[in-house]
Amino acid sequence: MSDVTTYSVTTRTRASVVAGLIALALAVVAVVLPAFASRALIQDLFFILTMLSLAQYWNLLAGYGGLVSVGQQAFVGFGAYMLFGPVILWGLNPVPALLLSGVFALLLALPTAFFAFRLHGAYFAIGTWVVAEVVRLSVAMWKDVGGGTGTSLPREARSEMWGVPQIEAMFDVRTSAAQDILAYWIALAVAVATIGGIYAFLRTKRGLSLAALRDNAEAARSVGVDAARIKWTVFLIAAFGTGIVGGLIFLQNGRISPDSAFSVIDWTAFVIFIVVIGGIGTIEGPILGVLVFFFLQTFLADFGSWYLLTLGALGIAIMLFAPRGLWGLISEKTGLHLFPIQRRLVIGPGRDR
Repeated sequence: MSDVTTYSVTTRTRASVVAGLIALALAVVAVVLPAFASRALIQDLFFILTMLSLAQYWNLLAGYGGLVSVGQQAFVGFGAYMLFGPVILWGLNPVPALLLSGVFALLLALPTAFFAFRLHGAYFAIGTWVVAEVVRLSVAMWKDVGGGTGTSLPREARSEMWGVPQIEAMFDVRTSAAQDILAYWIALAVAVATIGGIYAFLRTKRGLSLAALRDNAEAARSVGVDAARIKWTVFLIAAFGTGIVGGLIFLQNGRISPDSAFSVIDWTAFVIFIVVIGGIGTIEGPILGVLVFFFLQTFLADFGSWYLLTLGALGIAIMLFAPRGLWGLISEKTGLHLFPIQRRLVIGPGRDR
């Protein structure tokens, strides 16, 4: 019998295991939260969860894929309208219609990517914004869903959504509160699926290829990475998820208009702010960033223009003094990684019999 050395490749760390257990406990608490939380808190959490999902998809594009898009509001707005249209015109239940939001956003992403991928750098960013404006103007001419002034979901469609009667009976609440709880549960499921799905994707060979393309495109291509396929995959995933989130946001709101659905400030500028201050290129960054953004909005929104000035000043300060964002600063000082994707070689003794 002799000692031999064994090697294994892993991404797991002690911190990631602990974080996983904490996340599981928080998810359980979040599911049962409507039983004792106020309606205002449920609405706040809905906002946090939907913005977090949007931020994670933009971070997948820009932080991991190097595709800096300023036109993601195209998929938010188009996804939302593709929920309102079938519900109003075909009488479809809004809950399954959310899937159509993602599917139609994915279909929109096909010609968008065909056009935008022929552009690079700032031209790519401007190109995505131009596409979003074209889609907004096109939707504004759709008279069946209110045209330029917008429309509301039929009251009976919202009150008869799958799960609403059961939630009313379970928690003994009014229909409007039951609708908020349902929207919150869906937002929670989407956020968990988004974070888990992106984390799983980044740990695959395609995820490794994506990171290689971001860091050095030429070197990645030289070792056989299919840059075009990876970029298409990431762009389509982000569009599908963003479309579902857009549909969910306006389902909970109950009313839509072209200006609100395709708002570059609400669905792109604020999302970029969340990712940048939290930490671009990390899964933890948008989580921290959305919490900072929510608290800033909560305490400063009543100050009008000072609110936007504060957001701008904070964003500039973070980019100057902590280019990797708040989470990048924390991980640099502590070495903490809650969602590690870097592969590490682990050496351990073994027994040779």
